[in-house]
Amino acid sequence: MRLRTPRRGGMLAVLMATLAVLTAGPAPGTAWGAAAPRAARVPAVDREIHFTADGVTAYGTLHIPAHRAGHRLAAALLLPGSGPTDRNGDEPPGLTPHTLARMADVLGGDGVMSLRFDKYGTGRTGLGGRDSAPDMAAYTRQAVAAYHTLRARPEADPQALLVVGHSEGGLQALLVDRAVQQKPAGLALIAPQSMRLLDLIRLQLADALNRAVAAGNLTPQQARWNNRGVARAIADFRARRPVDTSPLLPSLATLLQSMFGPVNADFVRSDDALFPPAVARGAAPGTRTLVTCGTEDTNVPCRTMPALLSGLAAARTTGPGLRILPGLDHLLHPAGTPVNDPVIAPAAQQALHDFVRPWRHTAQG
Repeated sequence: MRLRTPRRGGMLAVLMATLAVLTAGPAPGTAWGAAAPRAARVPAVDREIHFTADGVTAYGTLHIPAHRAGHRLAAALLLPGSGPTDRNGDEPPGLTPHTLARMADVLGGDGVMSLRFDKYGTGRTGLGGRDSAPDMAAYTRQAVAAYHTLRARPEADPQALLVVGHSEGGLQALLVDRAVQQKPAGLALIAPQSMRLLDLIRLQLADALNRAVAAGNLTPQQARWNNRGVARAIADFRARRPVDTSPLLPSLATLLQSMFGPVNADFVRSDDALFPPAVARGAAPGTRTLVTCGTEDTNVPCRTMPALLSGLAAARTTGPGLRILPGLDHLLHPAGTPVNDPVIAPAAQQALHDFVRPWRHTAQG
């Protein structure tokens, strides 16, 4: 390729301009070599925001940590667990551990802004005029709308979008990743749903029955009978046959009746149709991924994680990968901590710090 010689007049103009700058000296009151003025510091703030999905307005909290004016921040969408869990990770009035609110604090300390919201059936959002819980696809559309809302914020770096999901929110994080065109840079799956919903429920109930036997509250025969009854009820529900819970312990019967009743049945079927390891295989290659499990987590035991991790490996996601949290339960508490203590154990905080490390220095500026 032939190089073109600049026109003489153009070269002369550049030279003259450069000499003028060099000979002019510093502006009055400015010493040579003085640093440029630093951008003003913007204080941390929580903002109430809203967005719309399927014609329903959802409400949430945008946490923006302290940062330098004009600086774009890594931005995390926080997704709650199952049931009527609100933007803070609570099911008031009885369950108020503030799990998501504390996650927002931890991430904010690393300079990561976050959005958490009241999903359908919780907080200011409510059911949006519905008489029953939406199906999983509706929850995903709501979470995708929240993701786009976060991405559009002027403070957010669109190249550093993250999704952090707790429990069922971990599965939802994978579904959001699958649904959006501009993929998240990172997914943090915190004690995530790792099996089909009803397989996980069956495992949880079997473990609870075994603990009851060990405590002397049930006989081994009673535990076996109830395990068989739970398995039969789940098989009948999946096959859309009538479900008989009358032979079960009252606590088990009440739980299954609630799950399989008219309010929750559609949601349960739609969630149970999803196999999380298969969903994980669809994660975008190169996505930085964190998976945690607590050794005292009776909701999602660590032994359920290998298939999910294999799915993420097949998708060619990157680390930090699995972090086992010794002694922690499903709410990221040290075992035995009162359920409503609003704390996240140091080991869980460290896992989040490690997850956001690639974005931490750019976030703090």
